[in-house]
Amino acid sequence: MTARILLADDDRITRQGLRSLIEKEHDIEVVDEADDGRKAIDLVRKLVPDMVIMDITMPNLNGIDATRHIVREFPQVKVIALSIHSNRAFVVDMLKAGASGYVLKECTFDELVEAIRTVIDGGVYLSPKVAGVLVNDYVQRLTRITESPLETLTEREREVLQLIGEGKNTKQIALQLHVSTKTIEANRRKIMEKLDARSIAELVKIAILGGLASLEV
Repeated sequence: MTARILLADDDRITRQGLRSLIEKEHDIEVVDEADDGRKAIDLVRKLVPDMVIMDITMPNLNGIDATRHIVREFPQVKVIALSIHSNRAFVVDMLKAGASGYVLKECTFDELVEAIRTVIDGGVYLSPKVAGVLVNDYVQRLTRITESPLETLTEREREVLQLIGEGKNTKQIALQLHVSTKTIEANRRKIMEKLDARSIAELVKIAILGGLASLEV
């Protein structure tokens, strides 16, 4: 079965180059071209292609909004973004709009063909650089969500908090860590400030819940 492709890009040379390369593939054909988002929507309504290769920055209507219109009206029509933009905002907005792939214009033609075939078969394709951007963003978000309040403490502050959680008083902690009681008192004040704790009892609870101390100690 031949995949019917609509090319949407405001750069005529880009469209012509893609068309000449795609037409060499036995299972892919270009049914038409559009030089802005509104024309792309009109041609999808007229031709109902299997896929649109969509640029993002186009006049009259950008590729993100054009994709949103197309996917909403023709959910069976797949969209692959083909763009110079690799930053998170463009990638996320295009995927939210309903694109099933995102390929950078710096890619090889073989990669674009792989993307087309992957998406036609029901998969999702992201250029490696784009995938890296999304993974890094996910890791950063996950880190922010799962960050423990204890991670705001310095190594020495964690040591002090553990000893407080184990029931040791200021003098005992100072002796064990070979510092003055005033230093430990300063550490304790800083810990309470960072953890928004108002008493030693709260610090003990936080130490236990954070796995720094045990109820059995």
